[in-house]
Amino acid sequence: MPQLILFNKPYGVLSQFTDRGTQMARATLSDYIDVPGVYPAGRLDRDSEGLLLLTDNGKLQARIADPKFKMPKTYLVQVEGDAGESALSKLRRGIELKDGWTRPAEVERIDAPDLWDRDPPVRFRKTVPDCWLKLTICEGRNRQVRRMTAAISHPTLRLVRWRVGDWSLEGVEPGKWLNG
Repeated sequence: MPQLILFNKPYGVLSQFTDRGTQMARATLSDYIDVPGVYPAGRLDRDSEGLLLLTDNGKLQARIADPKFKMPKTYLVQVEGDAGESALSKLRRGIELKDGWTRPAEVERIDAPDLWDRDPPVRFRKTVPDCWLKLTICEGRNRQVRRMTAAISHPTLRLVRWRVGDWSLEGVEPGKWLNG
């Protein structure tokens, strides 16, 4: 039976077990997970939080990460500004990015979710409103959600991946993991 780990990746942690990027040590998966033989199924950027799946099974890893399988990924996204129906409609139709058109997204405005505090906190500005979106995509281009919200003039302030396929972050505290 393949091993599957559901990890709630904190902000600032790299989605890899080692850091070869800079002379300054950055937090990696090895700071949180001491399970031999598992590897991330996909990526989650350093400045994003939430569900990262790890497995020891190559076929499962491919089914989760490879865009050809169109595994839905749901994000809770805090964006700058008051994203109205016009902006959301653009996301639902697909957005033209520098690397081509995205597939249509499922998106809706939501009330601010009851999430853990982020360290460092998102910068609050009295004169600039923000709102939360629940956004589901079935592809995984580099920084895609951030680029999509920027393309509709609502830059991402906070990005939390909540669900991948049938696996959810429900009940997994930041920096903790459980077996799926």
